[in-house]
Amino acid sequence: MTDKTIPLGKEVSYPEEYDASLLFPVARQVKRDELGLDKKLPFHGSDFWNGYELSWLNKKGKPQVAIGVFEFAHDTANIVESKSFKLYLNSFNQARFQSWEEVEKRLHHDLTKAANGEIQVSLYSLSDYQQKFPVIQPEAMLIDELDIEVKDYDYDANLLKTDTGVVSEMLQSDLLKSNCLITSQPDWATVFIEYKGQQINHESLLRYLISFRNHNEFHEQCVERIFTDIMDLCQPEELTVYARYTRRGGLDINPWRSNAKGHTGKNSRLVRQ
Repeated sequence: MTDKTIPLGKEVSYPEEYDASLLFPVARQVKRDELGLDKKLPFHGSDFWNGYELSWLNKKGKPQVAIGVFEFAHDTANIVESKSFKLYLNSFNQARFQSWEEVEKRLHHDLTKAANGEIQVSLYSLSDYQQKFPVIQPEAMLIDELDIEVKDYDYDANLLKTDTGVVSEMLQSDLLKSNCLITSQPDWATVFIEYKGQQINHESLLRYLISFRNHNEFHEQCVERIFTDIMDLCQPEELTVYARYTRRGGLDINPWRSNAKGHTGKNSRLVRQ
């Protein structure tokens, strides 16, 4: 990740023709090793990407626009670095395709190869996307109004504490902020933590989430770190962690991880998306 030959975090020119080689895969297992996660993962889940800057030319040369929804299974070998994803999508701008289906198949082929695992790709017109993915507000308890004093802005898992009693609840914070592992640019998110088990102290959870403020890691890695820390320190019977990040470069990334049987994530947009 620190090799000077890696073309990330540097000034680059936007591509003038379609180029699948722009996609830059990053192995998931490197960061999972840091968390003590072997290939038998304690969760399932996926990463929803929404691509708002997707355009190409039809067979007559007329520009087409769409919003792409890309779902990467949690067990793909690689994630795709977001800037390389942006450059790849922009490489479609002057390319001609016979149909929307051809574009969708090309995206599926290239992203499956880069991720080395299961990918789902769907293209939507702007009106269809708005109908299928309206902005919602999940029913969760917002913990951001807690009147706490904060001193720690560097990641610290030991801030997490539990209370007495067994509960089933979904908590929400809009205060999750981390930094890109490559560029150190800020990443902003709303995070939902749904669990069943010994109650997590809400003030400690909020301090813990705020401690990511200076932390450098990819979106997917942050969510897996939060999941692992809560499981290790609070030991809930069931746990789901879902972060909805704001878009950067025309892309938003929304990973969720869960050990709850039958739990499936939904690509539900929030007000900041």
